[in-house]
Amino acid sequence: MNKKLFGTDGVRGVANIEPITAETALKLGRAIAYVFKKEDRRHKIVIGKDTRLSGYMIESAMVAGICSMGVDVMVVGPLPTPGIAFITSSMRADAGVVISASHNPYQDNGIKFFSSAGLKLPDNVELEIEDFIFGNDSDPSHRPTADEVGKAYRIDDAIGRYVVFAKNSFPKELSLEGLKVVLDCANGATYKVAPEVFYELGAEVVSIGVEPDGVNINEGCGALFPDDLANKVKTEGADIGIALDGDGDRCILVDENGDEVDGDHVLAICATDMLRKGTLKGNTLVATIMSNSGLEAAIEAGGGKVVRTGVGDRYVVEEMLKNGYNLGGEQSGHVIFLDHTTTGDGIITALQILAIMREQGKKLSELASVMTSFPQVLVNVPVKNKKSLDDIASVSGLLADVQGKLKGRGRAFIRYSGTENLARITVEGEDRAEIEGYGAQMEAALIKELC
Repeated sequence: MNKKLFGTDGVRGVANIEPITAETALKLGRAIAYVFKKEDRRHKIVIGKDTRLSGYMIESAMVAGICSMGVDVMVVGPLPTPGIAFITSSMRADAGVVISASHNPYQDNGIKFFSSAGLKLPDNVELEIEDFIFGNDSDPSHRPTADEVGKAYRIDDAIGRYVVFAKNSFPKELSLEGLKVVLDCANGATYKVAPEVFYELGAEVVSIGVEPDGVNINEGCGALFPDDLANKVKTEGADIGIALDGDGDRCILVDENGDEVDGDHVLAICATDMLRKGTLKGNTLVATIMSNSGLEAAIEAGGGKVVRTGVGDRYVVEEMLKNGYNLGGEQSGHVIFLDHTTTGDGIITALQILAIMREQGKKLSELASVMTSFPQVLVNVPVKNKKSLDDIASVSGLLADVQGKLKGRGRAFIRYSGTENLARITVEGEDRAEIEGYGAQMEAALIKELC
């Protein structure tokens, strides 16, 4: 199954260079309209974006492509990715489009899609979209005329709708009054909605990263760069710091001491709390191969188990839907609460942690102690091409050797990024010096073969 455009999370690249050009965006607009235009009625698709400068160009091209297929467009403007998923579902649109490169720098952009249910598209639907672009778009019957051409209009109350939706995930009997929250919105899609959500629930909110200018999204701020947030938490004497990424579908937390609390610890806190309450379906948490083994140890100690998937929150969601689970996520901060939403949502994730803090009367540092991470080394190696690792004997042989040495004491694997030209090395074990040595050996092997 070789896809030409789609990676692990939609289509992504440098804006104005293929495939993130106005021309390809128009084709993707036409294709998504074609794929979801299955019945003889008026159809509509939602489009939202983050704060990148290139969003205007791509949005206009997507609107043109969708309308050219006789489908209407509801334009939302800047709104978090989970907000677009919610609006798509609640307004009964046929599909949703998010223009964002998430945590990437501003010069990158991406296009990802949601179904009418607010779920990311499975591989077979992405292939159907590509098939239309590369094979079926020449059919003249795909070009309606006169009053059958689509129209575009703006949804002015999308922010208010999403604020209410997010707040409803927080227990009504609780309040955030008396808590001081430092909120880093990464100069991204949450810069308006996130401060409003926490303020309306009663928190004292100190906001940073809320002055987007089109080029400062994720620039030294947000979920990838929590250092400024940590310093702000300490100087403000805040109870918690919340770092969102550019499109708001994930968060990294900082406790009252300024220490980072990653996605694995968030999952451990929430899963063990749900196990105690009897609300974790199947007593099972869904995580990816990237999650630390310490997470499994914490969940097993609480009476549950962990099921792992490939990397990517959509694969986590697919596993959850397949087997009826209600909590899953990634070390990077994507956490999916299917009892509340259909995709990763940084704001809702933070609200669930705040609710547990309130219910248990504990500080975040106390809650995070439920999990102890095993030493882990992560190395990103820029590559010129993504040749199958199985076909590179020096790399596959070294990896097998390392895995054999770590058997029963840790694990090691290499995978390609689905959104960037990177090979990602992960080594986990009991001895940090040992795993750092293995990581360096594999890095050198990859550089020699692929750089």
